[in-house]
Amino acid sequence: MSAQDTPLLDVAIIGSGFSGLCMAIKLKEAGIHNIRILEKAAEVGGTWRENTYPGAACDVQSHLYSYSFAGKADWSHVFSGWEEIQNYILDCAVRYELKPHIQFNTTVTGAQFNEEDGSWVISTADGEPVHARCLILGTGPLHVPAIPSIPGLESFTGEIFHSSQWNHDYDLAGKTVASIGTGGSAIQYMPEVAKKAAKLHVFQRTPAWVMPRNERAYTRLEKVLFRKVPLLRKAYRSMLYWINESRVTLMLNPRIAKLMEGMARLHLRFKVKDPVTRQKLTPDYTIGCKRILISNQYYPAFNRENVELVTDGIQAIRENSIVTANGEKRPVDAIILGTGFVADPCQYMKHFPITGLKGQRLLDTWKNGAEAYLGMSVSGFPNLFQMVGPNTGLGHNSMIFMIESQSRYIVDAIRHLKAKEAGYMDIRADIQRDFNVGLQKKLVGTVWQTGCQSWYKRADGKNFTLWPGTTFRYRWETRKIQPDCYEWRTSVRSNAESIKLEALTES
Repeated sequence: MSAQDTPLLDVAIIGSGFSGLCMAIKLKEAGIHNIRILEKAAEVGGTWRENTYPGAACDVQSHLYSYSFAGKADWSHVFSGWEEIQNYILDCAVRYELKPHIQFNTTVTGAQFNEEDGSWVISTADGEPVHARCLILGTGPLHVPAIPSIPGLESFTGEIFHSSQWNHDYDLAGKTVASIGTGGSAIQYMPEVAKKAAKLHVFQRTPAWVMPRNERAYTRLEKVLFRKVPLLRKAYRSMLYWINESRVTLMLNPRIAKLMEGMARLHLRFKVKDPVTRQKLTPDYTIGCKRILISNQYYPAFNRENVELVTDGIQAIRENSIVTANGEKRPVDAIILGTGFVADPCQYMKHFPITGLKGQRLLDTWKNGAEAYLGMSVSGFPNLFQMVGPNTGLGHNSMIFMIESQSRYIVDAIRHLKAKEAGYMDIRADIQRDFNVGLQKKLVGTVWQTGCQSWYKRADGKNFTLWPGTTFRYRWETRKIQPDCYEWRTSVRSNAESIKLEALTES
């Protein structure tokens, strides 16, 4: 079946995690129901469907890491685990009647803009194309596992898996385990693995700054009050937001970051007994330059006799062992890759070609680093919006706030598209360029540019990930679209061989 033979959707959304579902909810609230969510898996959830490793939890408070319009009074803990968050997402999908709009088990393999009728033709692995006026990418930036390039990795004959592909059928009890990586996922599962394994070797390339987590269970009284007095729950959520938002000052000012660095050093000093291990766990870069991690369990795990911190680089992996740069060989039964995800869209989207006007490929336009206007619109790719796109990530607050801001903006854009009866809307190249030049200038002088190499940046130092300011500033800039920032065009198919594009005059 050709794209012309398929029904034309108003909107196609790729992904059914927090971004995709929020987008669908806001579209339905705006009266736009001719939508479809394309989901590669058999269920919704995104990150929280995939990451089920022991200890998996969010590092943003539960009452804030949830939709502002879909409050939950009975969160069990200040920081909830993956299962409770996934259940919340499942509940939202049912509550807002989204399941009928979702096409499960559908892997998107590419998308091409059709200038004849101003729409997107989306190809899928099963060969059935999807035809939509607008295309929204809700896939998120952290979903493709980063597999390290280590000589001999493929020759290992024991058990090996990435943290996001945890093998729950493999019993770690009594085994000698190697954990490679000490990032956000690794510091959560490592203490849990240490409780079971006979021996755990933790291979660290670069230490992370770790702050204590204000973790506790909510009391029964608190849950009752949150349920019976919704205003109290909203006030509590607001308090959490402003507490987190205050942290942006240390991100924007390295001098202020030094104060927090002192607190992190005290946390390390009090939690790790061995001075040699403490030294190995002490970063040599400004706090915040890389992601700040929070945990009460990570540091104490190194006090266990069965846990070894290894800072020598890995030379090679053999059939049943790991050899470090100094030639030492450590026999292991299992290897867990806590190596994070591919964050650069130029890498994780390379198997998903997106073709816009005049046949240009999205990744070709991003050869010098991913850029977009407000992280959502890319010039030359009409009616395409990306959620949690370039430079909209955060290091201090809840991404749900950013997702809701983007959803409102995109709904407003689609409303304008319909009101103008335009074939398509395309962000002006000069607007996108000026926006990103200003954005990169704002990043100068922040902690992220103090010299460390992190997944926030490309190898050449360009930060393509983070928003260099407050989240309320982003909310203000995305409160509504500025029509003059876009080119509005109508597509007219005059005959089978020629297409006439006319500028749509402002009414």
